[in-house]
Amino acid sequence: MSAIRKTDITTFPTEYTVPQESASISGARKKKLLMRRLTTFFICVGVIGFLMVSTLISQSSTLKEKRAEKRDLSEQIVALEKKEASLNDQIARLNDEEYLAKLARKDLLLSKDGEVILNIPNEKQAKSKTEK
Repeated sequence: MSAIRKTDITTFPTEYTVPQESASISGARKKKLLMRRLTTFFICVGVIGFLMVSTLISQSSTLKEKRAEKRDLSEQIVALEKKEASLNDQIARLNDEEYLAKLARKDLLLSKDGEVILNIPNEKQAKSKTEK
C-alpha cells in the first residue's frame, strides 16, 4: 500500500471553482504554448548557428587554399621576373656588335681577316671521346 491512491471526488460548479478551473486550464495551455515556442526558437537558433559555423569553416578552408595559391603564384612571378631580366640582358648583349662577332667566332667558327681558329676540346669532351 505504498502507492498513493487518487480518489475520484465529484466537484460541484460553484462561483469559486469555475474560474479557478478555467484559470488552471488556461495556465496549462499557456505553459504548453510557451514550451512549444521556446523549443521552436531554440531549434531555429541551433540550425542558424550550425549554418553559420559551417559557412565559417568552409570560408576559412577556401581562404587557406587561396593563400597557398597566391604564394605559389608570387613565387612564379619572382621566377618569371628573373627570367625576364635575363632575357632583357641577353637582348641588350645581342644588340652589341662586338658580342655578336665574338659569338659568331665561337659558335660558327667564323674568323676575321688573317685570323686562324684552333679548336681545342674541353676536358669533358676529351673524356667522353676516349670512353667511346
